[in-house]
Amino acid sequence: MAYYIATLPVTIIFIINGFGQFFYALKLNKQFPEEHNFKNFYFIFLLWITAALCYPFFYSTDNVNIRWFQELSNFFICIFTPSIIFLILLYQYAVVVKKNPKIKEKRNIESFIEEFDNMLENIDDIESYDLNTDIHRKTLHLFPAGVIVLLWVFAIYVWEGIWHADLIWGISGRDFGVFLILTVGYSGILVFTALDYIRLSFIFKNLNIYHLLPNNVLNLLSKTMKRNELFVFIRPASLVLAFIPGFFLPFSIFISIALIATLADGAASIFGKRFGSRNFPKHSKKTIIGYISGFTVAFLIGIVCFLIFEENLNFSEIIIISLAGAIVFFLIDILNLDLDDNILNPLFCALVMGIFYILFI
Repeated sequence: MAYYIATLPVTIIFIINGFGQFFYALKLNKQFPEEHNFKNFYFIFLLWITAALCYPFFYSTDNVNIRWFQELSNFFICIFTPSIIFLILLYQYAVVVKKNPKIKEKRNIESFIEEFDNMLENIDDIESYDLNTDIHRKTLHLFPAGVIVLLWVFAIYVWEGIWHADLIWGISGRDFGVFLILTVGYSGILVFTALDYIRLSFIFKNLNIYHLLPNNVLNLLSKTMKRNELFVFIRPASLVLAFIPGFFLPFSIFISIALIATLADGAASIFGKRFGSRNFPKHSKKTIIGYISGFTVAFLIGIVCFLIFEENLNFSEIIIISLAGAIVFFLIDILNLDLDDNILNPLFCALVMGIFYILFI
C-alpha cells in the first residue's frame, strides 16, 4: 500500500494534465476547426489517463529501496521539472520582458504566423523546404527513443554490469533502468506539454502568456512545424505517451516499437520525399519508395533490437516478430487513417509484436 501511495503524485498530475489538454483541445477546435482532427484528442486524452494509471506498475518488485527510488522519481517529475519550467518563465517575465517591454509586442501568435507565412512565401524550392522540415521533425521525434536506449544500456551494462551498483543500492539494473526511463520520460512529457500550454495560451484573452516563450523555443518550433500545426499540440508528447503501454513488454519489443515509430517513420517520409516519384494512392502525397523504405527500416530495426536485447528467442522467431511489426507499420502507413500515426504505430506494433512474443515463449 505504501508503494502505491508513493506513486499518487505522478498519477494525479497526469490525470489533471489529461483533462487540461482536453479542455484546451475543445477551445482550439472551436476557434480553429479546420486545423483539427478531434479524434486524435480523444486518443491523446486516453493516453494521458493510461500513463497515469500504468505508472505504479512498471517495477518488478516492491521493497524499501524501490520506494526510495520511486520517491526520487516523484521529486524530479512533480517538483524539480515544474520548478525549472517556472524559473524559466519567471526569468522571461522579470528579466527579459520587463527590461524590454517591446518584446511583449513582438512575441505574439499574430507576429509568429506572419513571419511563418513570409518565410513560406520567400521559399524558392518548396520541396526542399518540406524535406528539411521533415528531417528536423523526425530528428526531434527520434530523440526520446535515443534517450531510452542510452538509459537502458547504462543501467544494465554499466550501472549493474560494470559498477555492480545494484549490490550497493539494492535495486536491479532492470528496475534502475525503469526508474531512469520513467523519470526522464514523464518529465519530458510535462516539459513539452507546459510549452504547448504557454504557446497556445493566446486562445484565452486574459491569460495569454505567449510572450514568455524564449526565442530559441520559437525558432525550434518554426523549423519543425507545418502551417496547420500552429494551432495544435506538438507531437513529441503524444508520441512518448503512446510508448508507455509498450513498456510492460520485454525491452526488446519496447525499444523496437519506439524506434519503428520514429526511425522507420522518418525513413518512410524522408526517402519518400527525396527519391519517390510514384504516389500511391494517386491523390496521396505518400510514395511507393516511402512505403518500401519504412517497411525495410522497420523490419531491420526489429531484427537488430531483438539480436541485441533478447535472449529467449531463436533467429527464426526474431524474423517472424520483426516481420509482423514491419507489416503493421506498413498497413498503418498505406491505409493513411484519419488518426495520427505517431499514436497508432507504437500501440499496434506493440500489440501485434507482443502477441507473437507470448506465443513463442
